[in-house]
Amino acid sequence: MEGPKAETTKAMFSDVAKTYDRANNALTFGLAHKWRKKIVTLADTPKNGAVLDCATGTGDLAIAFKKTLGKESEVVGQDFCKEMLDFAPQKAKGKNLDIKFDLGDVMNLPYEDRSFDTVTIAYGIRNVEDPKIGLQEMWRVLKPNGKLLILETGEGKGVLNWPITFYTKHLTPLVGGLVTRKKEAYDYLSKSSQKFPSQEKFLDLGADLPDLKKSYFRTLMFGASYIYVFEKI
Repeated sequence: MEGPKAETTKAMFSDVAKTYDRANNALTFGLAHKWRKKIVTLADTPKNGAVLDCATGTGDLAIAFKKTLGKESEVVGQDFCKEMLDFAPQKAKGKNLDIKFDLGDVMNLPYEDRSFDTVTIAYGIRNVEDPKIGLQEMWRVLKPNGKLLILETGEGKGVLNWPITFYTKHLTPLVGGLVTRKKEAYDYLSKSSQKFPSQEKFLDLGADLPDLKKSYFRTLMFGASYIYVFEKI
């Protein structure tokens, strides 16, 4: 499947970088920090392990890992939008955390094979120009027995499908637009959320990853978002 063009996505996130955190908190009703903690818990990374957070944005998930794992861990945050990434180092420094932040593309990661115990991407995979290549690259740098965890929007289950769809289609661009003054960006995010595969259909995107032990997902906010987990042999 094809995602949006990289330059279009980069320009969009550059425009909303200064207000992205506030918009994200508003759109998730302040639950985003709890979901990041859930990812850290599901990852079960060793205390001295190495973590790569792709599309790290302003660094919140990388920070959550470092706070939990401590000084002996290696945490790297990577993003291809400089304007988003510019906020991450000062946030980490303000919490006295040593995190490396790299500018780069998830479709061409500059890391050796099998370098990280855990690889994550939060609300980023649907914005990758070729999501399957992105998955393959993150999988390539993942160590044996490691986990790839992906947080992404989706559709509700059963009777909840309609209210989740209504929220995504109408309220996401409204709230995001009010917070950032960039409604067109959240119009795009709304439309991309509705088109992107979720639940079992998303797991199918990674079904042919080599040395895949198992894959599964956890439902958040009645299906507004999902955490997908791919475990490596």
